[in-house]
Amino acid sequence: MMYTRNSHSPEETMAFAEKLSAYLQPGDVMTLSGDLGAGKTVFTKGLAKGLGVGGMVSSPTFTIVKEYTAGRLPLYHMDVYRISDEEDIGLEDYFDQDGVVVIEWAENIPSWLPEDFLNIVIERLSDHDRKLTIIPHGLRYERLCGEIQS
Repeated sequence: MMYTRNSHSPEETMAFAEKLSAYLQPGDVMTLSGDLGAGKTVFTKGLAKGLGVGGMVSSPTFTIVKEYTAGRLPLYHMDVYRISDEEDIGLEDYFDQDGVVVIEWAENIPSWLPEDFLNIVIERLSDHDRKLTIIPHGLRYERLCGEIQS
């Protein structure tokens, strides 16, 4: 099962992510896939806004993890672009925390991912247009997708 949604601007991408954030709960894991500049961090900014995370949200490319704890739920934003599946640096410890985990470039660490998670593939169609493909893994995320589609 997968769902698609088109976005015609960064603001529209953020608004969808903000809407999605209302359905998130502690322990949720989301993965974001897409080429450089596709809008993964833009999407995460929308999630952060919806979760009530204040301040500047930026890509954790060089720090690997950024923690945002002020909000309805903590947000753990990861960028594993420079990490391989063979490295063990303990990122999976975040999966059992009290917040939401968002992982950019999760395709680099498939063996670390939990059994259930929500994958969002962002495809760049033009300078402003994006295609978001939402792929639920597990019953929780299938239900969540049903809720946001209604």
